[in-house]
Amino acid sequence: MSLPNRDTIIAIVLLFFTGVLIWASFDIRSPDYGILAPSAWPRSVLAILTVFGLIYLFQSLRTPQSQRPAEDTDAGGGLIGWFVRYRNPLWCYLIYFLFLATLPFFGTLIGGILLVFLLLSVLGGFAPKKLLLHGVIASVSMGAMWAIFTFGLRVILPRGSLFEVI
Repeated sequence: MSLPNRDTIIAIVLLFFTGVLIWASFDIRSPDYGILAPSAWPRSVLAILTVFGLIYLFQSLRTPQSQRPAEDTDAGGGLIGWFVRYRNPLWCYLIYFLFLATLPFFGTLIGGILLVFLLLSVLGGFAPKKLLLHGVIASVSMGAMWAIFTFGLRVILPRGSLFEVI
């Protein structure tokens, strides 16, 4: 019998972590008033995560060893090789950090549109047609999310100091 692959180990760890969170959700205190228990939303999200974790586990067990992608050996070794290998996640973390740093100035709507646009552009390419598509996707998706949170859920999102000047 061969050793389990990385995907199988990660799926098992994620399912274990989700199980711990489900177990911890039973410690959420239920008040005497109200209809919906405070633990309803966390448990529903955790149920969805459990389903996704099980799908991930079954797919990792089902995929034969010959069809699994090979390790990326083009990057080379050392620190530079590590940066080359993980450049996409590093770009994503850097862009997200910039989003958080500029959130007080731009606010949620403009900052979110810039975040999604930059992430799509860095990961998807900078061709002119792609930039237009990235701008449309960023504007529509973040505009819809902003509208849902602002008008539907009545959440007060950071406005940003850019709009205080206008």
